[in-house]
Formats: sequence, C-alpha cells, structure tokens
Amino acid sequence: MKKMQRFDQINVIPFIDIMLVLLVMVLTTATFIKSGVIPVELPESQTKQLKENNEDEVNIVIDKEGTIFIDKVKVNVTQLEEKLRSISKEQTVVLRSDKEAAFHHFVDVMDILKKLQHDQLYIVTKTRTQ
Repeated sequence: MKKMQRFDQINVIPFIDIMLVLLVMVLTTATFIKSGVIPVELPESQTKQLKENNEDEVNIVIDKEGTIFIDKVKVNVTQLEEKLRSISKEQTVVLRSDKEAAFHHFVDVMDILKKLQHDQLYIVTKTRTQ
C-alpha cells in the first residue's frame, strides 16, 4: 500500500508566470490609450475629414455637460473669449462638441469666434457609417 505524500508548500511559479503575462498585456494596451483627453462623443457627418493634427492650433472642446475646455483647460464663456482674443485671427481653431451637449453651448462658442472674426475654424465630427 502506497502512502500519500503530504504537501506543506505551494508552488507559486505558475502563479508568477500568469501574473507576468497579465502585466505584459496591461502594459502593452496601456501604451495605446491616450491620457489626459476629454471624452467627447462626436456627432456624425457624411463628409470625410482630411485635416491633419497641427501643434499650433487651438483646441476647443464642449463635453456632454456643456463644460468648455480650451487646450484641455476648463474655462467659462468669458475666459474663452479672453483667450481667443489673445490669439491671431489666422490661427486654426478646432472645435469638438459632444453630440449630447446642449446646442446653446455650441452657439455661444460660435458667436465668440464670429465676433472675433476667426475664419480658420474646423468642426470635428466622425464619419457616418452606412
């Protein structure tokens, strides 16, 4: 009759292997995630966007709650107008507005841009899939 062997230790090597694989997966996927970006669900459009990202452009974002950001800094309408007044009229302004945001927030920003005569304006949408 064989005697059963008693195990007093736990083999942790397979556990360490699994944890290392999970760590590699997390680090790999984390490099593809942009940090510090304001989440905005863009409205759809049928026209294709061909504009390239430019570092000397001014980015305005209106989120779902109607909060306005200029270059990732939260501002109110008065502060937005002051900042836009300080930039050149030839500088490109890129506007991203969440599709769930109230339309009057979009109109407020457009009024300021029109009043300050900013002509280089791009409104970002995502391409509608058929």
